[in-house]
Amino acid sequence: MRVIVIGNSGSGKSTLAGRLASENGLPHLDLDEVAWQKHHPTTRLSVEASAELIDAFTGCHQDWVIEGCYASLIEYVAKRASKLYFLNLPVQACVENCRNRPWEPHKYRSKDEQDRNLSMLINWVQDYFARDDDFSHASHRRIFDRFEGEKVEFISNRQAQQDVDFQG
Repeated sequence: MRVIVIGNSGSGKSTLAGRLASENGLPHLDLDEVAWQKHHPTTRLSVEASAELIDAFTGCHQDWVIEGCYASLIEYVAKRASKLYFLNLPVQACVENCRNRPWEPHKYRSKDEQDRNLSMLINWVQDYFARDDDFSHASHRRIFDRFEGEKVEFISNRQAQQDVDFQG
């Protein structure tokens, strides 16, 4: 089972990917971990450098769950995936998820630091349908439409919680 989970920031990608990984005993890669420089967390790695890190992860694991909003990185790994989940939630649902998200220690040194970033994140989430970049709805839609394996689109977190087949 090689699964990709895509969607807007705050759509529930990490939650769904974590549940899939946990229920199926699969390693889980959050693309945030390979998209940014470790010593300069606000500086993006090149797609090529990120691809090398993805290759290292997939080379060590026959099956996996990879999630993120980076279309270029998702496209890079999509040919190796057997299933794709697209969390295509309304923007307001993503904003509410952002407001309620637990502390992400792999991204922020403290919950306070994460909360100070919240207004920027909400603005980012609200621009999802207006943008036409690597992180946009248009990019995610293209990936979903072109994906040749099994694919599922969810329009709510509740639907994703109820309809995901955790047995593969």
